[in-house]
Amino acid sequence: MNSSDLSIPENINIGGIQIIDIPGFLELFLRFSLNIAVLILLVRWLYYSTSRRKDYLFTYILIPSVIFLITFLLANVKLQLGFALGLFAVFGIIRYRTDSMPIREMTYLFLVIGISVINALTSTKTSLADLLFTNLVLVGITYGFERIWLLKYEIAKVVVYEKIDMIRPENHEELLKDLSARTGIPNITRVEMGKIDFLRDTCTLVIFYESDRPEMFSHKHLMNGGDDDE
Repeated sequence: MNSSDLSIPENINIGGIQIIDIPGFLELFLRFSLNIAVLILLVRWLYYSTSRRKDYLFTYILIPSVIFLITFLLANVKLQLGFALGLFAVFGIIRYRTDSMPIREMTYLFLVIGISVINALTSTKTSLADLLFTNLVLVGITYGFERIWLLKYEIAKVVVYEKIDMIRPENHEELLKDLSARTGIPNITRVEMGKIDFLRDTCTLVIFYESDRPEMFSHKHLMNGGDDDE
């Protein structure tokens, strides 16, 4: 018997229907494994460890995984570049109606979508080492900003302040001391003035202070009572 007859076929077909393309399936498995590993590093390790947002954790894993599978399985379509750009346009501007998306979360969404498109549509001429290097560079840059260069986040809180005389420019230092004493926040860096109600002698103030964790919502979202603009 010829030893060549014992070789494993690359394709298995039944009734003219291709059941499995072994080289193609192996490429899909390796690329998806790389993609999901990078997503876990970015989302579960870097993002979730600081924000503790389980809702975005769910989104950042499922959306890029679906995008990866769509783009990979349709990679033979002639308009693959336009298709990829279309995905960026559609998913990159996603706006959840129940909650405005902070810029940090929007950046992470764009990042995981971009990585998934790169991993799915990279030409077969690109080696796995090149692809791995590209992913590690993006993870490294994200790690640098999250854990090394940006160790402090500026947090905003909205308060209704009744000592309206204290909002005058000449009383700025006394205002910071009073707000720190009453809120228990020792490191207030600045204060922004909002709505002034002279009938009730109150003023809406946004106080900013440094924290090890990012804020959940922007101060504009808080001042609007949590409602999205129509």
